[in-house]
Amino acid sequence: MVVEIAPTTQRAPAKGRILDTANVLFYEDGIRNVGVDRIISASSVTKATFYKHYRAKDNLIVEYISARHANERAHIQDVIQMSPDAATALREFVAAIIAEIDTPGFRGCPFINAAAEFPDADHPVRLVVTAHREWYVETLAELLREMGHPVPGDAADELLLARDGAMSGGYAGDSIAASAALARIADRVLAEARPQR
Repeated sequence: MVVEIAPTTQRAPAKGRILDTANVLFYEDGIRNVGVDRIISASSVTKATFYKHYRAKDNLIVEYISARHANERAHIQDVIQMSPDAATALREFVAAIIAEIDTPGFRGCPFINAAAEFPDADHPVRLVVTAHREWYVETLAELLREMGHPVPGDAADELLLARDGAMSGGYAGDSIAASAALARIADRVLAEARPQR
């Protein structure tokens, strides 16, 4: 089952503060490690305000991961629209991942992190993560198709898995080696593309 992720809409100021706070705390400390009381305190809202907007922590978690998806999707769409061609867009995509890995406070991929905390494949958080990853592969495959790659779907899978590895390795190990490996794989995938006539 694939979840359709709704675009983010205008939020009430208090609701926005709660989500912004959760976005930082969940990413820095882990979703399960951050309790509702900590979110309430850090976002300067009352318990009644929190429950008015979210009713339960699980609802906030789903909105958190959905908002992460919406932001990443918007960023990648901007990269695609501003790039003169698909190859440039893919190179910008790789450069953005490498820059993210090198950012202070980097803690890996928030979607992989969320999936690790929610092992049940049918949990609403996992459904959002699955939908995100499917969108990611489809977007990469379309760019590779435009470049004339002979197997765009397989190449998109390779790029996504290389991204996953670089983000995990960049957090848990050597960020320079992880970024270099991602760049090498991307170069190989891009070199396999044949311009369409």
